[in-house]
Amino acid sequence: MKKSLHITAKDQETAVLVAVPAYKQTDEKTKEYLDELAFLTETVGAKTLKRFVQKLDKPDMRTYVGKGKLEEVNAYVKEHKVDMVIFDDDLSPSQVRNLERELEVKIIDRSLLILDIFALRAQTATARAQVELAQYRYLLPRLTNMWTHLSRQKGGGVAMRGPGETEIETDRRIVREKITLLKEKLDKFEKQNFEQRKSRTGIVRVSLVGYTNVGKSTLMNLLTKADVFAENKLFATVDSTVRKMVIDNIPFLLSDTVGFIRKLPTKLIESFKTTLDEIRESDLLLHVVDVSHPSFEEHINVVNSTLKDIHSADKPVILVFNKTDLYLEEREREMQEHNPEARPDISELKSTYMAKQHTPAIFISATNRINIDELREVLFKEVARIHNERYPNNAPQEEY
Repeated sequence: MKKSLHITAKDQETAVLVAVPAYKQTDEKTKEYLDELAFLTETVGAKTLKRFVQKLDKPDMRTYVGKGKLEEVNAYVKEHKVDMVIFDDDLSPSQVRNLERELEVKIIDRSLLILDIFALRAQTATARAQVELAQYRYLLPRLTNMWTHLSRQKGGGVAMRGPGETEIETDRRIVREKITLLKEKLDKFEKQNFEQRKSRTGIVRVSLVGYTNVGKSTLMNLLTKADVFAENKLFATVDSTVRKMVIDNIPFLLSDTVGFIRKLPTKLIESFKTTLDEIRESDLLLHVVDVSHPSFEEHINVVNSTLKDIHSADKPVILVFNKTDLYLEEREREMQEHNPEARPDISELKSTYMAKQHTPAIFISATNRINIDELREVLFKEVARIHNERYPNNAPQEEY
């Protein structure tokens, strides 16, 4: 399987975005969700030309949008020679078929778009196998004569007298075989990783978690000099990175894990078992939040919900509010409209409801290295507490 199944072109491809929000959803929230979808689209290298929104009680079962809106989208696609239409929800196989027939362009739903980004970002053999498995699981119920090389040859001949399968049945069989092989490959990786984790028994393990693009990899690099790829794009890294740290002679492991996102595809969560085991087996979570984002509270809830889905919601958590420099810049602009002398600083954040609702909570800027010493102090305190509970008599550490 190619890294990117659907979005590959030498020239930048163009796209229009389509959303069907519920009537109760505000226009501001709809814009925010489409901004995120546009960011995902940009991440795969495509250019968004236009957005279409239709408020309905629920999406149309046949074509997601109503007949009138579909005609509007179709007219724009034809006039501007758009390459693809991207939907901010998952589409059923029948919806994809109907939309492809009506619009005659590539139809991409949210899950497929995210899978495509993961395929582009995966670097290790494990991550590539995990993404490929998720892609095949996604494609299996959506097969509609996708492989032209499997067209049945007429007239029979040597090696052509098969069991009489139709092309789509052959496709499904091939995909099922691929899924089986990938599961076996991932089982081998899992055994290898299990042995690695066994060697870490006894050492405190900490995982960075958070919504995508909140600065986890930047913070990882700052704390450990791990040189993890960090970029201002969604899912800049999908591989798990583990580094050993030592503070005051107490060793612990810090891992950077894949970022979460709204409507993260279930198939991806299922396939990323090996990577998510880093979170499941951690003793402490550093939940990194982009406090400058207008919906950071929703992001916190998305992460907490995903942690619950992977049975990791009961772990001790340090909430790390990152990008405070951006938050304070925006806050200063707001305050100076009423008081030109206003100069908010990071100390004020410590008395806000954000700090009071979450304990412990640290406010930092990883990029500008603001308050990193305080983060290290709180992190060490929690690691030392876990370590001392594990080794009350200062039992010798096992080798990592």
